[in-house]
Amino acid sequence: MIWFIYAFVCALSLATADALSKKALDDNTDPSIVAWIRTGYALPFMAFIIPFIEKPELDSVFYVATLMAVPLDIIALLLYMKAIKVSPLSLTLPFLSLTPVFLIGTSYIILGERPDRSGFIGIVLVVIGAYLLNVHTISKGFFEPFKAIAKEQGSVLMIIVAFVFSIGACIGKIAVQHSDPLFFSVIYSFLLSFIFYLVISFRTKHFYLKVFSRPVLFLVIGILITIMIITHLKAISLIEVSYMVSVKRLSILFGAIYGVMFFKETNTKERLLGATVMVSGIIMIAVF
Repeated sequence: MIWFIYAFVCALSLATADALSKKALDDNTDPSIVAWIRTGYALPFMAFIIPFIEKPELDSVFYVATLMAVPLDIIALLLYMKAIKVSPLSLTLPFLSLTPVFLIGTSYIILGERPDRSGFIGIVLVVIGAYLLNVHTISKGFFEPFKAIAKEQGSVLMIIVAFVFSIGACIGKIAVQHSDPLFFSVIYSFLLSFIFYLVISFRTKHFYLKVFSRPVLFLVIGILITIMIITHLKAISLIEVSYMVSVKRLSILFGAIYGVMFFKETNTKERLLGATVMVSGIIMIAVF
């Protein structure tokens, strides 16, 4: 069961990084700065892994897939930070559960992978969970909980993030198939951070002052992201990816709990119930 501990720590680290990122954003920090911090501040710790990496033989497919994945991840990270800045964690993070839902379609188109019936049961659970997030509005009409999603900017942004993540996951899988999981994870983190830096440093005034404005908070976020990456890799080395990802997605539920505990978010019961049902849908898609 050691894999479960790694996966659980991975989920908790990611959720805590999300909560601290929202804390930074609530202090009027530029979302693009916080987005870069989640990659840039992790690099010094990731560097310790490099000596243990063996470079595999790389082909043109690896390079093309890697370069295609970078802009997708940059867009997703920027929208991710914007989403949790403008809306509650309990109304944004649960929509990341749509990533495996979108993957059913994107993986079929990009990778030719066909979903099974259990995947569709999982989709139903995710939709039900999304409905429950705003079920208090049902008094205005049966479809009002879905309309409430469209009215919440952060929810809409996170749905877009989930879709972009689903495309990036397929492209990332191609890169991994033409390299090595550990090699790709570490090298890609450095590449993403560097290109991201080039993009935002030229468009952000006083970039260096901003990225060092909250050194302790930003450093903790970087450490948590590093822990998330390392425990992710350790877990998938011990168990099937589907099981590991199912436990990792508990981060959605943990994030919603953080929102209630530290940001005084309202409608607690329905949002936690909705997030729980959505996570159950992910498990159905990933495991069965």
